[in-house]
Amino acid sequence: MGATGSLRGGRRSAAFASSKFALRGLAQSLAREFSPAGIHIAHVVLDGLIWSEQTRARFAVAEQRACMSPQALAAAYLSLIEQDRSTWTHELDLRPWSEPF
Repeated sequence: MGATGSLRGGRRSAAFASSKFALRGLAQSLAREFSPAGIHIAHVVLDGLIWSEQTRARFAVAEQRACMSPQALAAAYLSLIEQDRSTWTHELDLRPWSEPF
């Protein structure tokens, strides 16, 4: 899993962005190495808060709809896992509808 920092750096995030860029590069390299063996490697960008009581308390999020649903994330990962080999996704970007990007 990555974050938007794996796609572009931001102000005051050099250490975070460089580590996320590296993770993305690792996923791309592993995909090229292991795809021929039938192993599906994908980099998933999660950009936003995941709804939970802990998220609500820590970030003072009033509305669940401003966050990503754990059930929806699980469904997206399951879809990724079940993809036909002829149409594998190697990068998936998930964010709540309200997240600016």
